[in-house]
Amino acid sequence: MDIDKHFPFSDEYTPNDEIGSDELLSDENLRLPEGSNILVRLHAVRAWLSRRRDEATIEVGEAAIALQEMMQEQAVETRPRRRMHQIEAVQLQFLRAQKALAESQQRLSAYEEAQSILEDCVAHTSGERVLVEYYLNLEELVLQSQDQVDQAEDRSPWLDAMSDVLHRIEHVGTPDEE
Repeated sequence: MDIDKHFPFSDEYTPNDEIGSDELLSDENLRLPEGSNILVRLHAVRAWLSRRRDEATIEVGEAAIALQEMMQEQAVETRPRRRMHQIEAVQLQFLRAQKALAESQQRLSAYEEAQSILEDCVAHTSGERVLVEYYLNLEELVLQSQDQVDQAEDRSPWLDAMSDVLHRIEHVGTPDEE
């Protein structure tokens, strides 16, 4: 029996090798027991943020590819007899693709910023206060952003992503009270 096959731990083991635990901790429906350690709660927030950032990165890539493909198709299909409504439809699709790319970039930016703020809180705060300080910092950013969005009367993908982060902290950062 090859012991390394069943017990993959070696001198070169790093915490990043625990992909299974990150997948479990990043699950949207994660329920942590009431007495869960702050480190477990912190790891759950980190794992979720990492997953969301990865998903947003993929979304940006897909939106960029769709936009590039649309631009290539448009360059190939330049017929002089194209009807005006066809041109307008293509332009509308192009604008939608540009908007989808911009929105996915804003979501990615929010998750990256949230990760950076989390690491700052971890570096400057200790113990049970880490997630509280993190939540308060994000809440302040969200409130400032909401004031700007209220004036523009548009919904911000960045704001939506940050609000999702706040909800995640609420979800795993405090014990269930059932």
